[in-house]
This record gives sequence, structure tokens and C-alpha cells, in this order.
Amino acid sequence: MRGRAGGPPPSQPLLVPEVVALDSLAADTIEAASPALAQLGLEVERFGPDAVLVRAVPAALGAPPLKPLLQDLADELAQGDGPRALAARLDAIAATIACHASVRAGRPLALAEMNALLRQMEAVPASGTCNHGRPTFLRLTKADLEALFHRR
Repeated sequence: MRGRAGGPPPSQPLLVPEVVALDSLAADTIEAASPALAQLGLEVERFGPDAVLVRAVPAALGAPPLKPLLQDLADELAQGDGPRALAARLDAIAATIACHASVRAGRPLALAEMNALLRQMEAVPASGTCNHGRPTFLRLTKADLEALFHRR
């Protein structure tokens, strides 16, 4: 997410650019939005009256099926949503990758790893919850602990 905030996400050029057939209205819409899409790592250009040529895709998407992606983008652009859907998709992918790379419950950690994890959490905004909204830590007061052990 920090990388995306600093500029466009990494883009994966296609070895062989792919021609995607769309209706002429969708091709017009994608062509008009190509500068904004390029900022998201999707490089497209017009290729005839009813097609676009895809030269690169956001690296985080892997090898997505291009026709549905472009058709969805054209539909969203026509509705006035702009390329936000692609940005949201990239955000969701980044969140999923982060989730799978996270420290899982029950995994034993050395003291140095625990300290490093806490220092990293201090540096990340909104680290109090995971991508799914679950808390990543709880703050227990002395009174909370006493109540848990039926003291006082």
C-alpha cells in the first residue's frame, strides 16, 4: 500500500500484447481513460474500431482474464465510477497478500521477533485491525486482568 501511495504500482509488460475485442462504445471509453489506467499499471491503446491492445497489466493481478477486466472497467467508467474499481481491486489484492504473509495465531515467536513486530506495527497506520477488521491486539488494564482472574 505504501508503494502505491508513492506512485503507480508495478506493471507487468505482456510478452505479446493482447488484442481484446470490445464493442466500439466500450473501446472508446477505455481509450479515453487510458492515461488514468496507466497510472494504475494497466497500459492499453486503441486497436481498430472495436478493440484495444493491452501492453501491460498491474503486476499484482498476475495474469487476469483481460476481456472481463476491460469490460467491467468500461462499464464502471460509463457509470461514472472511473478506474476506482481497478484501484479497489489492487487494494484488495494487496490486503490478501499481506494477510497471507502475516504472523498467524499460535506461531511461536522469539523475543526479538516479537519486539520487531511491535516496532513495525507502531510505524503502520491502522495496524490495530487486520484487513478483515479483526483486532490485532487488545489493551488490558490491571482492572481487566483482575476481573479475568476473579480478583477484587
